[in-house]
Amino acid sequence: MQTQLTLAARIMRWVSTGALWLAGTGLILMTVIISAQVFMRYIMNDSIVWSEPLSVILMGWFIFLGAAVGIREGYHLSFDVLLYFLPNSVKLILFSISDAVVALFGAGMTWFGAELALSAWNVKLPSLGVSGAVDFLPLVVGGCLMFIFSLERLVLRAAGQPTARFGDAAPEEA
Repeated sequence: MQTQLTLAARIMRWVSTGALWLAGTGLILMTVIISAQVFMRYIMNDSIVWSEPLSVILMGWFIFLGAAVGIREGYHLSFDVLLYFLPNSVKLILFSISDAVVALFGAGMTWFGAELALSAWNVKLPSLGVSGAVDFLPLVVGGCLMFIFSLERLVLRAAGQPTARFGDAAPEEA
């Protein structure tokens, strides 16, 4: 069982690292595109018509991928004042409830994001020439990763393994 958990944690770390790299790349690309748009509009007096919609799509990707990685690494928002006064066993139960709620939220994002993407499938974004579903794909992928990473945290905690929490030292991963 430990070998399978170690392998799963390693795979999830690779997925998380990949998502973080994609998010960072999207942030850099968006910055470059917006900078080029500002230069073209105010210096060259000619706008790049695809810059804004592409930047918004890239922003969706880096926001939702980054949020999913933040959930895996224990950096999502929480209200921890009560936790200072509770015993560890109760804290672990509350952490698990929190992760279960986040997993449900991620599943909802995936489900409803997929519905939105399917409803926009036949709509064409005029400035980019691609399907309107592209607008909603970050919601689907980010929600799926949130769901998977939350489940990973629940499984690790059930197996007695540590999970990262905001402000704590990160547990050693295999």
